[in-house]
Amino acid sequence: MSFRGLTRALLFALACGAAQAQPAAAGDAPRVLRYAFPIAETGFDPAQISDLYSRTVVAGIIEAPLAFDFLDRPFRMKPNTLVEMPQISEDFRTFTFRLKPGIFFADDPAFKGARRELVAQDYVYSLKRHYDPRWNSPNLYRLEASKILGLSELRQQVLKDKQPFPYDREVEGLRTLDRYTFQVKLAEAAPRFHQEVMTDAGNFGALAREVVEFYGDKIMEHPVGTGPFVLAEWRRSSRIVLARNPTYREVRYDEQAPADDPRSIAIAAQLKGRRVPMLDRVEIAIIEEAQPRWLSFLNGQTDLMERLPNEFAPVAIPNDKLAPNLARKGITMDRSPLVDITLAALFNQDNPVVGGYTPQKVALRRAIALAYDSDKEIRLVRKSQAVPAQTAIAPLSFGYNPALKTTMSDHDPARARALLDMYGYLDRDGDGWREQPDGKPLLLEYATQPDQSSRQLAELWEKGMKAVGLRIVFKVAKWPENLKASRTGKLMMWGVAWSATTPDGDTFLALAYGPNKGGANHARFDLPAFNTLYAQQSTLPDGPERARVMEEASKMMVAYVPYKLSTHRIVTDLMQPWVIGFRRNPFIREFYKFLDVDPAIREREAK
Repeated sequence: MSFRGLTRALLFALACGAAQAQPAAAGDAPRVLRYAFPIAETGFDPAQISDLYSRTVVAGIIEAPLAFDFLDRPFRMKPNTLVEMPQISEDFRTFTFRLKPGIFFADDPAFKGARRELVAQDYVYSLKRHYDPRWNSPNLYRLEASKILGLSELRQQVLKDKQPFPYDREVEGLRTLDRYTFQVKLAEAAPRFHQEVMTDAGNFGALAREVVEFYGDKIMEHPVGTGPFVLAEWRRSSRIVLARNPTYREVRYDEQAPADDPRSIAIAAQLKGRRVPMLDRVEIAIIEEAQPRWLSFLNGQTDLMERLPNEFAPVAIPNDKLAPNLARKGITMDRSPLVDITLAALFNQDNPVVGGYTPQKVALRRAIALAYDSDKEIRLVRKSQAVPAQTAIAPLSFGYNPALKTTMSDHDPARARALLDMYGYLDRDGDGWREQPDGKPLLLEYATQPDQSSRQLAELWEKGMKAVGLRIVFKVAKWPENLKASRTGKLMMWGVAWSATTPDGDTFLALAYGPNKGGANHARFDLPAFNTLYAQQSTLPDGPERARVMEEASKMMVAYVPYKLSTHRIVTDLMQPWVIGFRRNPFIREFYKFLDVDPAIREREAK
């Protein structure tokens, strides 16, 4: 543990006082939530991370101006560090945000013993960091899509001059108006800018400039924010501990439950008025294999089985109902759709084998997509905990059309073989494997991970490709390594999932937007006709016209196949009887902020 981690652990112990110093009743014991990530984190700097697990941790430490209500449906935004919702101009180009005074960063050596208040300049600085080439932000595309006046131009000048980024230089599109007010001005209308950017603490929350300059290149290890938790311990790819921030402001539980959801109504009534966070500590283990993760929950070593592994669905939730033996233990379940897309394969468009826009290359990708069996993926690997994807846009997001059927969900080896024959992908030497039209060897390389689910998916790929005469080999690496390689265009094919941060389909179309190469667009797809549609829908307010443009763009992704779109997942979470308040909200990463754990029930059940 670092010196800073030790300091925070000591602060946490002092905050708990005599309850830890002396033998205590169970009700006075620390309230600790224990659960596990199936994939390792990459670090905790908002400007450098894009993976779900790192962002889940950061969102409990660093805060965005806006947040979603935890329980309410339809999903509703509300002020977080703001006094009120932002002022938005009629043309959707100017957004003004006014902060609440009296919000302070957690104590840290970077502040040299002084209390440090959150001010408007912290958000301005934190957004500018994504434009600084030093940090190589994978989320820059989300800001450049909004065209903040002056910032992209400033970045280009920095790249040209090879000089440090001038954070003190004011630009028209991002500036403070006073100590607590900042304003964003855009070159084009962006009706959802505040929703898409200003609700995402994991990437666009506020860091203090002093902290970044104090830790420099080690900022990934030292997130310091105004949120309810601090990073108390981090053993990379092994264990993450968050402790209650002893300086966190007074926030009371006041989440609004929908009238047609009795369980949420009961949670809201039970926790209303409680000070947030209710937990003293969150302990996160990294357990990549599903079986030990499942056994740790069954043995009471973890309190929450977040995202039940698919292979245990038949025994834990037969027919999508909680198994009687689990119910007798007081275990409860929460089941809901994820707002995501699983990409059975991304095809790197810069790769000479699978990439390109000619009819031959498109035909190859279509054939590969037709040869892959998404239905078997759903039944055998995901144990029916998913639905087929027709386009990239997921349920619960604007732009999703449940009535739309495309060829993306088809499994048709005969059609795949016919396409390959038609475009010259033939077995010329009689060895059972097809060659490229110019006679060169045709070998597909698929990046994957060493966990059981990835191995099962690899088996499906191998069978599907063999059935149409395509040779495929698998390159196994840890997920963070594949992520890094994919961002830089070094993989030919890779399977991954993409989750929305807001209830809007834009994030799924962003997967194919040309300027997003190296960010969301891991396929490095760059088609002018698609780029035009993407830009058009981004400026339109929600309504029939925007939905029409989004569907047209979605169909273009299906036609050119930069990705083999596979499924939209359904997730089940299991909670031990001492966990109080869990409901899945796909747009809140820091769900643990809203939970409580009853130590008395935990102690009773352990006996």
